[in-house]
This record gives sequence, C-alpha cells and structure tokens, in this order.
Amino acid sequence: MPLTDAQDIADLLNETRTIALVGISDRPGRPSYGVMKGLQDHGYRVLPVNPQIAGEHVHGEFVWASLSDIGVPIDMVDIFRRSEVAGEAVDDAIAAGAGSVWMQLAVVDEAAAARAEAAGLKVVMDRCPIIEIRRLQLEPIGAQ
Repeated sequence: MPLTDAQDIADLLNETRTIALVGISDRPGRPSYGVMKGLQDHGYRVLPVNPQIAGEHVHGEFVWASLSDIGVPIDMVDIFRRSEVAGEAVDDAIAAGAGSVWMQLAVVDEAAAARAEAAGLKVVMDRCPIIEIRRLQLEPIGAQ
C-alpha cells in the first residue's frame, strides 16, 4: 500500500539524499524542471534521466539516458511519466536497487506500486515531493 501517512512521507523525505528524476525536461515551463530545482534547493542531489536529452545538463547535472547508466546508489526515483508508462520506470527502479519510487501528481499505477512494494521499495503515488516538503514544513537536507 503506497505511503499516505504524513509521518511516513516525512520520514521518507528526510532519509532520502539522492533522487533520480525520470522524465526531466530541459524546458523551464515544464513541471519536472521546476521540481528538480526545488529538490536541489532543499539539499537533495538530483540525477536527471531522459534518453531524449541524455548527455546534456539540467540545473548543473548531467542527464542520464536510463537509471541503469547512473552507477551510484539511488535513494528515490521520482517519476514524471504518464501513468500508462510509469510501470517501466518502476521496474527500472527495482532493477537499479532504489529504496523508493515516487509517482508524481496524476501518476497512478497500482500494479507497478505492488511490484515495487513486493521488491521492498517504499511507494508514494499521485503526490509531488515539493508540495509535501512545504506541507510538512521539512527542514532542508543538511540542516536537520
């Protein structure tokens, strides 16, 4: 069952340090672009993933083609993909050994969430981490 309790979400966000953001856009008007910057400003290391702009940089970070290319431990995979294709990113997160998957607002895939939970990952669906950070009034990473 995906995390919905405020304390569980706060604990997840507080224990997370490295986030892979799947579906990053290099266009400032796109939600993923702003969320990445907000997560960085909060103290997270955010590794952007998008095969269409792999090799470029967004907010100072190299854009990876896939999660499997990253090569460093990933605490959370934040998914900016349509619900019907989010399961692929969830499966990639499981394969990469991520600790959790976070499906953004309006991204819901119950079957993928069940696969992630069965593999031991924590799951959040249909929420935005920046909204939750503000709602829960979490201190920036490193200031705790």
